[in-house]
Amino acid sequence: MAISYDAVKQLTLCAVERRPARLNLDVYPYLPRANVATTKARSYMALVNQRGAA
Repeated sequence: MAISYDAVKQLTLCAVERRPARLNLDVYPYLPRANVATTKARSYMALVNQRGAA
């Protein structure tokens, strides 16, 4: 794992300013985009119920 100066700087500033770190993917066009949907309570409960039945 390689850690760059920019990564350390961003994490340090976020810690000092007490704000969450954000990754601007526009600066890194070669990284794949991730689509993350909002969790639905019904879907979560279905998973919980499946685990309880096993």
